[in-house]
Amino acid sequence: MRMKKKRHGGERLSLLSALTTQNPSELVKNVEAEYANSNPLRIEIGCGKGDFVRGKSVQEKDYNYLAIEKIADVCTLAVENYATSRGLGNLAPNGGWMTPDGVKYPLGGDSVPFTDEQRGNVRFTVGDASQILCDFPDNSVDAIYINFCDPWGKKGYAKRRLTHINFLNMYSRILVNGGKVFFKTDNRELFDFSVEQVEESCFDLEYKTYDLHASDMNATNIQTEYERNFTEKGFKINMLIAKNKK
Repeated sequence: MRMKKKRHGGERLSLLSALTTQNPSELVKNVEAEYANSNPLRIEIGCGKGDFVRGKSVQEKDYNYLAIEKIADVCTLAVENYATSRGLGNLAPNGGWMTPDGVKYPLGGDSVPFTDEQRGNVRFTVGDASQILCDFPDNSVDAIYINFCDPWGKKGYAKRRLTHINFLNMYSRILVNGGKVFFKTDNRELFDFSVEQVEESCFDLEYKTYDLHASDMNATNIQTEYERNFTEKGFKINMLIAKNKK
């Protein structure tokens, strides 16, 4: 279901611009400057409201994360949820952002200043991953997460799938040797297609399961909002891990 357009979504995102980047290719080239550390960079394609990347950034703290979301209003919610989870404040009652010490930053005003420690190890960007990743340098990413992407089920749309071999070739270029793609979906047709594409690519299929929540990987699995909703409806979650072998 399409999300209802958020009032002042752009202004809300602008207030928290310290947690975002408008130039992800430059961020990748200057990871240490952006995150104030030299930890490896991981990417989530299609972060939604940010449940996964928030959980992953806490579970595996010794990595930096860039969350890509195509829909600006959805990214706004992801950024706000991340800021709130880090104790950086909340939406102000009549618009704007309220910090924990009661300082209000109004819509259309200056962005909220955060220290490097407050910003943490996640940044967000709005855009189409197929275009964004093209500009990334070779061997610049440690891992890629793809959770519940559009299955593009109509005839002739296969090349739009984020696990099509064309995308896998791009992932291989930007991933380090041994870097991994983690993929989850409830769509069995898309999953079977993805397994076939991986087996034809320069990745090794390191792991696959047709029922993630009953597998040995479930102990460390971080669920997305979509995943929780569809699991409650009885859908099984498929997962694979593909290892770059260039």
